[in-house]
Amino acid sequence: MSAEKVLAEQTVASTTDAMDDKAFRQWAELLEKRTGVVVPPARKSFMVTNLRIRMREIGCPSFDSYYSDLLAGAKGAVEWATLVDRLTVHETRFFRHQPSLDLVRQFLASQPAQSVEPFDAWSVGCSTGEEAYSLAMIIDAHLAGSGQERRFSVTATDVSQPALSFGRAATYGLHRLAEIPTLFRQLYCEKIDDRYFRISDKLRRRVGFALMNMLDIARAPLGRLNLVFCQNVLIYFPRDRRQTVLNDMANRLRPGGWLILGPGEVMTWEHEQMERVGGHRTLAWRRKA
Repeated sequence: MSAEKVLAEQTVASTTDAMDDKAFRQWAELLEKRTGVVVPPARKSFMVTNLRIRMREIGCPSFDSYYSDLLAGAKGAVEWATLVDRLTVHETRFFRHQPSLDLVRQFLASQPAQSVEPFDAWSVGCSTGEEAYSLAMIIDAHLAGSGQERRFSVTATDVSQPALSFGRAATYGLHRLAEIPTLFRQLYCEKIDDRYFRISDKLRRRVGFALMNMLDIARAPLGRLNLVFCQNVLIYFPRDRRQTVLNDMANRLRPGGWLILGPGEVMTWEHEQMERVGGHRTLAWRRKA
């Protein structure tokens, strides 16, 4: 057996040591401080498993040494960008939660027919891009069907650089086509081969991906928006921080703009400039004129 293989096996073995509660709190506090994402004790195994996987990949022998490496200047910052992708959830799909997307259609239908102002939307916590492209398909199809000469854009943000790169590539497994309505498949999807398809260039040009930490939302260079779409992101934040993030989102909206969240993300929130819209299956507000 080669020396390299022996070292690799020793590294794998050495990263199976247990993480005590004090060390878990240290790691959880680092993640919350840097991203705002909370990992409760019930998800300790999730954190430990993903830390071990990454440590094995880079040959790091212990949690303590890996923690120190993450705090070590530029090299640590590069490694952190990789790790945070492992520790944040990327569960998503095209046209996820149809009632919320139907609300987007309702909002578009309420827009003045002759409006020529750009329509700007924000997909918060976009993961690998499926949500952002779903929004773009709905907006583009509506504008084309109503004959409006109106430009639009979707800004897609996430804390994970690898997820954003995946979204920019806009290439997905062919089995994912089943998630997309038939008409939209014909208009916006191009088959590459027997395994993959790509979102059309026409639509990709309307979607921009950007790295954004939700803790920095108040400083984000976003202008006045018509629509903020945020699904299953706030559930990973403490309640008090959710209130702050929601206030910042509301302040980004133009008069008449809508904020659409995932059902159950917040129980109570009030903003003097926002009023509830939608039905019992959705959670949304409109900014007052």
